Amino acid sequence: MTRLSKALARTTALAAGLCLAVAAQAQTPAPKGASDGVVKIGILNDQSGVYADFGGRGSVEAAKMAVEDFGGKVLDVPVQIVDADHQNKPDIASNVARQWYDTDRVDAIMELTTSSVALAVQGLSKEKRKITIVDGAATSDLTGKQCTPYGFHWAYDTHALAVGTGGSLVETGGDTWFFLTADYAFGSALQADVTQYVTQKGGKVVGAVRHPLSAQDFSSFLLQAQGSGAKIIGLANAGLDTSNAIKQAAEFGIVQGGQRLAALLFTLSEVHGLGLKAAQGIVLTEGYYWDLDDQARAFAKRFMAKTGKMPNMIQAGTYSSVTHYLKAVKAAGTDDTDAVAAKMRELKVDDFFGRGGTVQANGRMVHDMYLFQVKTPAESKAPWDYYKLLATIPGDKAFLSAKASGCPLTQ
Repeated sequence: MTRLSKALARTTALAAGLCLAVAAQAQTPAPKGASDGVVKIGILNDQSGVYADFGGRGSVEAAKMAVEDFGGKVLDVPVQIVDADHQNKPDIASNVARQWYDTDRVDAIMELTTSSVALAVQGLSKEKRKITIVDGAATSDLTGKQCTPYGFHWAYDTHALAVGTGGSLVETGGDTWFFLTADYAFGSALQADVTQYVTQKGGKVVGAVRHPLSAQDFSSFLLQAQGSGAKIIGLANAGLDTSNAIKQAAEFGIVQGGQRLAALLFTLSEVHGLGLKAAQGIVLTEGYYWDLDDQARAFAKRFMAKTGKMPNMIQAGTYSSVTHYLKAVKAAGTDDTDAVAAKMRELKVDDFFGRGGTVQANGRMVHDMYLFQVKTPAESKAPWDYYKLLATIPGDKAFLSAKASGCPLTQ
């Protein structure tokens, strides 16, 4: 045998051995029980910035409530919640996540307000083989072109907001749009999804302007929107940015002049902060409202007792996602990531938030969304009585199918 043929033979044998090892590993069942005597869940979100009321400490409290209601244990080991403020910065979020995974042995990270943060942490979690469940971030890319085997998206997304708020306004005559868009991944995704829906319905986008996150002065942006003559000014932002834009729009008399504001991502927390006088008449889309029914009211009453506030869809969604994760760990009989991810897709979501929801192959949790209009001060009969229900949007209409999402895992 020549030297070359011997080398080839050794290479072939090595490759064959490697394939056998990989195959054997793939066939090895996941170890039973918790790997290190505790199941740790990290809540990573904005706790001090523009989205602090959007999710913030309220989401941390909702996660703790979910663990408490689950009995505080799974697989006979305690469940622990840890939390951190990512300050809306992907680099800070990634550093926290890496520390949690490598040193603190966190099993899953949830909430993840801010799309740029969520995309960064979901990418790192794919590398580390860890589960993420996003409640606070919106971009549909999380379960679209940037989906991963371990990434899940829970409370809402930009497609659902486009179908709900965007669709309702176009269908009632709002056929020309100008966007004020937050200049990062979320704003771009929301503007793109709403634009697609508006144009499909025969509407037209006449212009757009981008503003930095946590902008203080919207005057120049609003003047451009006012000058465009668009019937609808779409606020493709969230949190305090949306609230500040609405306040300043009132100073310019934009609504009195005949244009309408579309708060494309607006929750109960921001309505409360803005007040009914300023927020009245705004149409918005959420996945939860505290006064929908007895189930929703029961959770809200307990949340109010702990926080002094009513929950929005981000906080309610965090409770739901923590609960579903723990159910999946219990059903799998292990905290092994692949086994738990498979169970998360297999199990139905049946709680006050999900209401018969299903988890698609791309990680998108499909559930009904709701179109609301903010009441006038005269219509509101009690504290936090802010919404009137206009329509229920079925989950299969609100969210893209796994096949249509663009997720490489489902093509």
